[in-house]
Amino acid sequence: MSAEPRPTAAPQRRWPISSVVLVTANVIPLLGVLAHHWTVFAVVLLYWCENVVVGVFNVLRMLWARPPDPVAQAGKIFLVPFFCVHYGGFAFVHGVFVFALFGGDFKQGGLGFTPHIVLTAIRQSGLGWALAALVASHGFSFLHNYLAGGEYRRVGLSQLMTQPYARVMVLHVAIIGGAFLVQALGSAVPALALLILLKTAIDLGAHMAERRRLGTLPPDQAVLATTSS
Repeated sequence: MSAEPRPTAAPQRRWPISSVVLVTANVIPLLGVLAHHWTVFAVVLLYWCENVVVGVFNVLRMLWARPPDPVAQAGKIFLVPFFCVHYGGFAFVHGVFVFALFGGDFKQGGLGFTPHIVLTAIRQSGLGWALAALVASHGFSFLHNYLAGGEYRRVGLSQLMTQPYARVMVLHVAIIGGAFLVQALGSAVPALALLILLKTAIDLGAHMAERRRLGTLPPDQAVLATTSS
């Protein structure tokens, strides 16, 4: 008699630790809205600041990348400054719109958008801890996935050049569109909370997809993680 085939164990369902850190960091803005009644401007400003953080870490990724082609390696001399200028201009214009559309008292004539005004807005809106948590989340992913996980050996410079723009565009179409809706509802706390949850879900999906592309997360685990959310 042939032995009955033993059922294979189901693959373990778990998220990579960097995604847990990401979700934890995104809970802090939710607490800010629920406990401290953050305004639409505070939420949108926080996520604009996160875009600046994303750009800074992307520069570090480009500097640390090790493309096998010596020509591509030498191309960093041009690509890194080009990204700084191009993404910096993109973030600046984006920030001008954030302050012009939602800034309220911070719109001090003209563009109303200088480093001093940005820092003042962050301080007065009480965003320090939330911003620090988002910096820690992106920093952890850089250290854990990109450096320790060896992603710097597998990523291309062209991919690093375009990657932040896709994230910024998807997130902020949702965030700014949602912010207008929240303003129309009178800055209702439930609507802002829903907006933050939407941002977290989009952010998490993008993070998992990036880990899958760069080989940090096995394909079957990535599918399980995203389908179980």
